[in-house]
Amino acid sequence: MTEQRLEPGDEAPEFSLPDADGGTVSLSALRGQQVIVYFYPAAMTPGCTKEACDFRDNLGALSRSGLTVLGISHDAPGKLATFRDKEGLNFPLLSDPAYEVHKAYGAYGEKTLYGKKTVGVIRSTFLIGPDSKIARAWHHVRADGHAEKVLAVVVA
Repeated sequence: MTEQRLEPGDEAPEFSLPDADGGTVSLSALRGQQVIVYFYPAAMTPGCTKEACDFRDNLGALSRSGLTVLGISHDAPGKLATFRDKEGLNFPLLSDPAYEVHKAYGAYGEKTLYGKKTVGVIRSTFLIGPDSKIARAWHHVRADGHAEKVLAVVVA
């Protein structure tokens, strides 16, 4: 399986996905804004909880810098609502159950986990500029401290 990798300058693939409350969030509705889209394997797992809470804790600084944050996983909207409410998450969580958007962004494919090759979600983050182009891409990220690394780049 060949992994597609979006890089700076690439057009951000359009998407419309259900959020935790069953509404729909479309990237096109955010055109003209800077958007952080991050892909994570599963709600309520330790690494994903850490990453989401880090984005939550840094959301004020990100928002002041004109950024909107969206988290995307394969989880159903109901599970996303439970995750959001349990952790006090203050940004939209979107459901991509068939991994279509994950694949369009190269956030699903072959990866190595504990020395074994496997296929699954590749933890990835993308900064999308107001022109709908990828401004920055982080592939195969570590959950711990990632939000702070994103913040350091986008407010620099």
